[in-house]
Amino acid sequence: MTDQPYPATGSDPAAHSAATDPAGATSDSPTDPAALAADLREALRPLWRRLGEHRTLSMGKVGILARLDRHGALTATDLAAQERISHQAVTGAVRELEEMGLVSRSPDPADGRRVLITLTDTGRTRLIGERSAGQEWLIHAVTDELSESERATLAAAVPLLGRLDTEGTR
Repeated sequence: MTDQPYPATGSDPAAHSAATDPAGATSDSPTDPAALAADLREALRPLWRRLGEHRTLSMGKVGILARLDRHGALTATDLAAQERISHQAVTGAVRELEEMGLVSRSPDPADGRRVLITLTDTGRTRLIGERSAGQEWLIHAVTDELSESERATLAAAVPLLGRLDTEGTR
C-alpha cells in the first residue's frame, strides 16, 4: 500500500486523471476538482467507517458535544445552525444526551424564554473518549502502512483537509 497514491481504489493517478465530470466531459489533469473530490470521498469512506466502529455515540451527538465544548452554552437553534442540522434533530439528540447526563438545560439568564444547553463534566469525559475512539488503530495504520515520506505528505495534507469545511463559508 505504501507505493499507491490512491489506496482506496488501488489505481494510479493516470486512471483518475481521465475522470468524467457530471456533465460527461473528461479531464486530463490529476488535479481536476471532480476527480479529486471523488477520489477523496472514496479514500475517506473506509477510514471513517473504521474509526466509527469504535464509537458509542452517533456523529451528530458527538458533534453537538464538541460544539458545546468549544463554544460553551448554546441554544438548540444555535446548535442546529452551527452543526448544519435541523432544529428537530438537535432537539431529539439533546433530549437523549440529557437523559445520559452528558448535557444539561437551563434558562438563559439574559432572556428567560430561551434555554441554554451546556456540556456537563460527564459529557466532557465522554467526548474525550469518543474523540479517542479508533485512535490506536489509526496510529498503527499510519505507522505500518506509510513510509516516513508518505507520513510527511499526509501531515502536509491535514491543514488542507481542514480548510475544506471552514465555518461560515457555506
